[in-house]
Amino acid sequence: MSPTTCCRFCHTPLKHTFVDLGETPLANSYLTGEQLHLEEPTYPLHARVCNQCFLVQVDDVVPPDVIFSRYAYFSSYSTTWMNHARNFVKSAVNRFDLNSESMVVEIASNDGYLLRNLMEWQIPCLGVEPARNVAEIAIRAGIPTEVIFFGRETAFRLAACGNSADLIVANNVLAHVPDLNDFVAGLKILLKNSGVISIECPHLLKLIEGNQFDTIYHEHFSYFSLYTLESVFHAHGLHIFDVEELPTHGGSLRFYICHEGSERPDIATNIQKVRRAEAAAKMNTLEGYTGFIEKVKKTCWDLSQFLTQESGKGKMVAAYGAAAKGNTLLNLCGIKTDRIPFVVDKNPTKQGCYLPGSHILVTAPEKIFEMKPDYLLILPWNIAEEVREQMQDIRTWGGQFITAIPNVKVFT
Repeated sequence: MSPTTCCRFCHTPLKHTFVDLGETPLANSYLTGEQLHLEEPTYPLHARVCNQCFLVQVDDVVPPDVIFSRYAYFSSYSTTWMNHARNFVKSAVNRFDLNSESMVVEIASNDGYLLRNLMEWQIPCLGVEPARNVAEIAIRAGIPTEVIFFGRETAFRLAACGNSADLIVANNVLAHVPDLNDFVAGLKILLKNSGVISIECPHLLKLIEGNQFDTIYHEHFSYFSLYTLESVFHAHGLHIFDVEELPTHGGSLRFYICHEGSERPDIATNIQKVRRAEAAAKMNTLEGYTGFIEKVKKTCWDLSQFLTQESGKGKMVAAYGAAAKGNTLLNLCGIKTDRIPFVVDKNPTKQGCYLPGSHILVTAPEKIFEMKPDYLLILPWNIAEEVREQMQDIRTWGGQFITAIPNVKVFT
C-alpha cells in the first residue's frame, strides 16, 4: 500500500502519517520450535489518517484470510471480558425487551463467550465467526455458529434464511474489517426495521491520550472516533442514537445504532459529551493527529533502558500475556530473549509456542512460581488488575509488576 492509496471509507487519497511502526511480523502469528530457524515474514505497519473523514487506518498488506482463518485469541480466557459480556447481555435483554421470539446475531462471535449468556435466557441467537478453530469451540458447546466472513453477501443469505436480527452485536470487530463499507452495508441488510446494532470498539481519542500504540497491528485495519463513525453509518442509512463510554481496552465506546428514520430517541447527553471531548482534542482536524510518534519513542526508550539497567543488576524480568499488543511493543522496542526469557499465558494453544519477532517462549503461568522473577511485565495492560490479583503471590519473594503503557511504571 503506497501513500497515495485511498481511504477505505471515503476513498480520499491518504497522504498524512499518524504513526509509522516499521516492519513487523503479524502480531498473532505464533511460531513453533521448527519455525524459529525459518525466515519470518514481516510487513509494513504504517498508520495514516484521512484528511476528509479522519479515519485512522493501517496499510492493507495482509489478506484477511491469512490473519483470521485460524486465530489465536479466545475471549473466554479473560475473566474480565466474560463478566463484561454477561453484564451487557443482561442490560440488552432488559433495554430492548428481548425474548424467545427475538433473534440476536453476533458478528465475530469467537468461542461463544457472549452468546452462551443468551442461550441461558433462552433467546434465539446465531454467531458468525470466520476462524474455524475458534468457532468449533462454540459449536461443540451447542451455540449455532456460521463459519464465514461477514459482509453484504453473508447478510443477504442469513436474512433469506430467516435470521434477520432484532439485535446485532459486533464487539471489537469493526477494527478488523478491511472492507468497511461492505461490512456496514451488511449490518443494515441483516437488521430488522425496528432492530438495534450494538458495536464496541476502542476509542481513538483514548489511544492517542493514553499512548496506546501497542494496539496498532496488522489485523486492526482501522481506528475509530465518534466523529468518523457518524459519517460511516450515515452513508449507509444508519444512525447512532446512543453512545456509552467503557473502560475496556483502555477506553472504548459502545455505539447503539438503528435505521435512519427509526422512532428510537437520541440519548443526546451521551452523544454530545463524546462529541465535545473529540472536538476539544481537535479530532476533526489534522492537528489532532500530530506528535504521536514522539510519545511512542519515549516509551520504547524508557522500557529498553529499564530492562538494560535491571539486567545489569542480575534481575530477571518475565512477561505475562502472549497478547498481540505485547508483540507490537516488544518488536518495536527490539526486546528479545536476552531481556525477557519467557512469557506466561493461560491459553494452552499458545503455550509451547514462541512470540513472533522476539521469539520469546510462551509457557503456563506456573512457570512464574518456579522461576520467581523479580519483575512481571504485564503485556495486556488493559486487564492489569485481573493479572495482579491472579499473580499476587509474586509479592512473597519481593516480585513487582510492570506496565509500559502509557509509560513505564513499576508497582507491587
